Amino acid sequence: MRDIPPMSTFNKFFGTEKYIASESLRNAVNVAIALGRPLLVKGEPGTGKTLLAHSIAKALGKRLIVWNIKSTTKAKDGLYVYDTVQRLNDSRFGDRDISDIKQYIRLGKLGEAFVSDEQVVLLIDEIDKADLEFPNDLLNELDEMSFYIHETGETIKAKHRPIVIITSNSEKELPDAFLRRCIFHYIEFPDREMMEEIVRVHFPGIEENLLKEALKKFYRLRKIESLKKKPSTSELLDWIQVLLASGVSHHRLKSELVFPGVLLKNEADLAQLRGSEVL
Repeated sequence: MRDIPPMSTFNKFFGTEKYIASESLRNAVNVAIALGRPLLVKGEPGTGKTLLAHSIAKALGKRLIVWNIKSTTKAKDGLYVYDTVQRLNDSRFGDRDISDIKQYIRLGKLGEAFVSDEQVVLLIDEIDKADLEFPNDLLNELDEMSFYIHETGETIKAKHRPIVIITSNSEKELPDAFLRRCIFHYIEFPDREMMEEIVRVHFPGIEENLLKEALKKFYRLRKIESLKKKPSTSELLDWIQVLLASGVSHHRLKSELVFPGVLLKNEADLAQLRGSEVL
């Protein structure tokens, strides 16, 4: 069995001034750090999945490495890339010694995290965008914290186990073998009380009545089941910023949903609001 140090020996995550984390989310982060396992975070868009890694890095004073996953991303891309094109060009046009293959090896984001002299936070963002084999192809590397470079015969081992945060928008189901190796947390959409706290962090001088009316309109919108895309936290913050910059009063907001295009990003959703009681 692995020896697991008590959690009291770790720097604990409590959130930051700009990132309000629930107790359950804080606990999930700290458990993942203590166990040295990746934290898989799900939740609807706008709940702060990606920002969580930024917040952890800031709170713990660690460097953040971001690996943005695309539909074409392969697991090996995060380990290393052998630049055969550059080597070919050097052999044809350059005067460099091309026998040393190491100079043509470029470490990927995971490789960069492994060779760091200090522990880093590694964000693997939107893992479900890649193909189904992508998570399985990372199992060994995330378990053993090492990988082998075939071209040079070198094994890269992590100097310090990175704090790995993985986000998913549930576009694809992730393999069971991968899930077993992760700590999982679903970020629930903030309730009104927590959302009020989030808004006050970003806009500490906001007038009480304007905040109450803005939240009232916002949560009314989110209750409309037929909306294709419900407004998220980030859209609420953008909307409130526009309200403040435009000098909109809470009286006007009470009778009119101003600047709806900041909250809703779909033509059908905007059309549906015309004549709605939310307005």
